[in-house]
Amino acid sequence: MPTMPATSYHQLTHHAFLRSQQRCISLPTIDLVTTYGREIHTRGATFMVVGRKEVNKFKGLGIDLSKAQGVHVLLSTEGHVITTYRNHDLRKLRSRKRKHAQH
Repeated sequence: MPTMPATSYHQLTHHAFLRSQQRCISLPTIDLVTTYGREIHTRGATFMVVGRKEVNKFKGLGIDLSKAQGVHVLLSTEGHVITTYRNHDLRKLRSRKRKHAQH
């Protein structure tokens, strides 16, 4: 079985490798997100995301995150990259409220 490529820090699943290729998200971009991105724990998973705040924060330190803005990386509990995608709306990552049954 062929091994999937790894970023500097994380092993990619087959699904993550395919999706990153389809969505033009490079391995160096995934590294930027997992290194400098905000960590959000919701829906039983860990999301690493780079938003406007991170781009502005690290710009002052000489680190250009503009190409990684809006990229989300979903990590497993073992630290493997499950998938990656682009979405500039971070509000969608909030925990979903449970709907109560109607009586």
